Amino acid sequence: MTPKCLLRLTVALAVLPAAVSCGGADGDGGGADAHPVALTPGAALVITTGDGLRLRPADGRDITVDDRADPRWSHRDGTWTLDLTCADRDRDAGPCPRTPTVGVPGGTRVTATARDAGIDVAGVAAALDLTTVNGDVTVTRSGRDDAAVRLSTRNGSVRTAALAADRLTARTTNGDVLLGCATAPSAVTGTTANGSVEATVPHGSPAYRVTARTGNGRTGVDLPVRGAGHGPVMTLTTVNGDVGAHRD
Repeated sequence: MTPKCLLRLTVALAVLPAAVSCGGADGDGGGADAHPVALTPGAALVITTGDGLRLRPADGRDITVDDRADPRWSHRDGTWTLDLTCADRDRDAGPCPRTPTVGVPGGTRVTATARDAGIDVAGVAAALDLTTVNGDVTVTRSGRDDAAVRLSTRNGSVRTAALAADRLTARTTNGDVLLGCATAPSAVTGTTANGSVEATVPHGSPAYRVTARTGNGRTGVDLPVRGAGHGPVMTLTTVNGDVGAHRD
């Protein structure tokens, strides 16, 4: 083989791994374990875990993941999926974090599913769809006033403070639903079977058409209400517990 041919072969072999890596990173092929490039506003992120989850704002457009976690990435049809389930972890790596932290860029659409632990979100300006079982969902200073926020658990409570949302839905079976809003959603739905339901909207919010129902408890509405027709609506229901609709 001539020196010129050898040089061409060496360059080709050096470039090949980089090309393969770039092909996985852009996500067009849906390859697993590909880390996303910087997310643009409106990008969809799905997070799954067998434990709890903590979401915090990212510094920039890149998603950050707890160094102790074992993240597995996949990409399909414009949606990035992050699997934090603790599977076949090397014993020398130590235990999986019970509640790993993920940094989320603002403007992202986040769907997160946990199990047997809670989901805690603070300071994340994103559309949120959060679900867990046997744990609380707690959201503080998060959401977007032009986006839907959906919060759900079973055997746990849902609590929000300074939440921004256009449409807010919060559900549980055994636990309280306590909703504090920084903006006035166009629709608020809070539902539980065994627990209290309360929703508080900011001072200056428009009048709501309010439905407040309980089977065994008290109802209290101390915000401006309106009759049928177009406008904001609030539906708060429980079987065993109190129901309250308030304005700061």
